[in-house]
Amino acid sequence: MAGCERRADRGFVTAEAAMVLPVLVMFATALVWGLLVVAAQIQCVDAARVGARAAARQDPHDAVVAVAREAAPPGARVVVNREAGQVRVVVVARPPVLHGLPFDLREEAVAAVEETTGAKT
Repeated sequence: MAGCERRADRGFVTAEAAMVLPVLVMFATALVWGLLVVAAQIQCVDAARVGARAAARQDPHDAVVAVAREAAPPGARVVVNREAGQVRVVVVARPPVLHGLPFDLREEAVAAVEETTGAKT
């Protein structure tokens, strides 16, 4: 009887593997995509901070945007606002790989404007 049970179970391992492997591949793909999104979010944080530092030093607007874009993910939008005594840099980027998703990665940094000493007037 033990021999009969083994013959009947032979195809179950193949069937189970055929069902589990696609699920594992999808899970691994989702993990990799999640890591890419986290990495892009960190790039947005860094870009906003770098841009805010440059704007606080009263660098020209174009230079601030260029520095922030250099640190940002590809295709990111950079917005610089100067307010009374503060600068605000906003970096917005699309998530990597799956561009059709309905959300953006957004990060913002605010810095106090540094006083310039010895400036010629």
